[in-house]
Amino acid sequence: MPVVITNDSRNVLHREDKLLTSQELLSPRIIEEEMKMQFTFGTANFREMYFDGLHIAFGSAHVYENLNVAVELASESPTMVSQLFVLQGDFNSHLPGKRNCHFSRLEHNLLYNPTLSENAQIKKQDIIEMVSLSFARERFLEFAENNGRVMDRLAEQVAGNKLVFLNQHNNQPITLQMLKVLEEIRSCQFIGGIKKLFLQSKVLELLALQCEQYERSENGSTPVSTALSATDREKVYYARDLLMNAMQQPPSLRDLARLAGLNEFKLKAGFKQVFSTTVFGYLNDQRLDQARELLLQQHHKPLMDIAHELGYSSPQHFSNAFSKKFGMSPGKARRNSN
Repeated sequence: MPVVITNDSRNVLHREDKLLTSQELLSPRIIEEEMKMQFTFGTANFREMYFDGLHIAFGSAHVYENLNVAVELASESPTMVSQLFVLQGDFNSHLPGKRNCHFSRLEHNLLYNPTLSENAQIKKQDIIEMVSLSFARERFLEFAENNGRVMDRLAEQVAGNKLVFLNQHNNQPITLQMLKVLEEIRSCQFIGGIKKLFLQSKVLELLALQCEQYERSENGSTPVSTALSATDREKVYYARDLLMNAMQQPPSLRDLARLAGLNEFKLKAGFKQVFSTTVFGYLNDQRLDQARELLLQQHHKPLMDIAHELGYSSPQHFSNAFSKKFGMSPGKARRNSN
C-alpha cells in the first residue's frame, strides 16, 4: 500500500502503487516526468527529475476537500534526505516518533525519515505549491563528509537511521536567496550533462543556505523565539510586492507598514529576517538588477529614461548607485554587452 488518499469519512479516493525505485534514483542520465492529475477531490500538476542519487520534484495542487494522505513504502524503496520548501498553502505531517509537524506558506526544513511511513492531513484550500529536493541516503552522506558542524550532526543521525529534522522545533522562513535558487531550478533550460551539473550545484547551494540560516539562528542572530509567525511573514512578502509595484514612487516606511498591516518595527525586522537586508536596501537592489536588464535588453533606451523609470532622482544618482553595486558605470556595462 504505497500511497492512499482518503477523505474525512475515510473513504478511499485514490491509490498510487508506482513509486520511485532505487534504480531510477541512481540513473546516470536525467529521467524527467510530468504529471497532470484531475480528480473530483482536487487537481495537481507536478514535474519530477532524478539522476545520480538526486530527486527533484515541484508543482502545485488545488484541494477541493479535506484529505488524508497515508504513505507506507516497501522495504526495498530508497530512503531519502529531503529538503522541503512550501511556497504556498499549508498542511500537517505526522512521522513515527515525531509530534505533529505543520508546514505553512514560505517555510522550509530538511528531514530524513528512515521508517518509510508518513501521514499528512491537507485541508481544503485554493492552492498548495512546493519544491522537494531529495538525496539518496548514501549520496547525502557523501556530500556531508567534512562539510561543517551542522552537516556532521545530520550525517551522524542519518547514518544511525534516526528521524532527522534540521530544525527540530519549528520550520524556518524561506529567504529571498532561496526563492531565487528555487526559481532557477524550476526554469532551468540546460540539457544533458550540463543540466545535471547545474541542478546539482543549485541543490547544494540550497543545502548550504539552509545550514547557514540554521547556524545563524542557533548563534542568536535570528533567535527562534523572535521568528516571524506565518501570518507576519506573509505580510512581509505582501509589503515586498507593494514596494515592487510602486518602484518609481515608493511609499514611506510608515505607509508601507500600514498598508501591509504591520508596525514599523516588525516590518523592518521582518525584512532583515526574510530578505537579509533593509526595506530600502532591498528596493535599491531590485532597482539596480532591473536597470542592468534594461541596459542589456534595450540598447537604444537613454540612460536618463532608465533612471527615471526606476525612480532615481537624477541620472548621476543612478550612475553612482549602479557603479557602487556592479563596479562599472551603466554606460560601460552597456558597451560590454554589445
